[in-house]
Amino acid sequence: MQTPIDIAFRHFEPSEQVRSEIAAQARRLEKFSRRITSCHVVISGPQSRRQNAGLFQVQLRIAMSGRKDVVVDRHGHALEREHTTLAIKGAFAAAVRQIEEAAREMRDQVKQHPKSLGRVAKLLASADCDFIETPDGREVYFHRNAVLNGAFNRLTVGSEVSFVEEEGMKGPQATWVRLVGKHHLA
Repeated sequence: MQTPIDIAFRHFEPSEQVRSEIAAQARRLEKFSRRITSCHVVISGPQSRRQNAGLFQVQLRIAMSGRKDVVVDRHGHALEREHTTLAIKGAFAAAVRQIEEAAREMRDQVKQHPKSLGRVAKLLASADCDFIETPDGREVYFHRNAVLNGAFNRLTVGSEVSFVEEEGMKGPQATWVRLVGKHHLA
């Protein structure tokens, strides 16, 4: 980390164990990404004696270069009422999952599906499937379940759609289809 960890406590006096757990978890974060520039931790203790009010809250804001901040806002579960360290570990574990996802995105390991544009070519009245004609004249099968936002019943022959294509068992098929306006196609 480029800056020291920033820790704030609200509504309780932390023990040395709590402080050392936060420091250990923050050091552990650096194993998952070298892009972490800062880490801000706010731990709030119970504010009242009401039921469900006795839970600890752990908030993390982790800044990473080249990416939006990782933000975690975790309320301790009933078992964590007396054990602040469990709430801290849970919040940092959630942060690690977000950091790992960010690292995968930065390494382009997230599948990017190219979108295509086309028009509905055929409507099979008796079946819950149709075909899209691509600009190069190919036909791509799609099922009612692939149509987003419940738009299947609004489709007509000639409706303009965007879609993601993949190779199915019987040829090309659309994994998702979105009805678009006329201004999207040339």
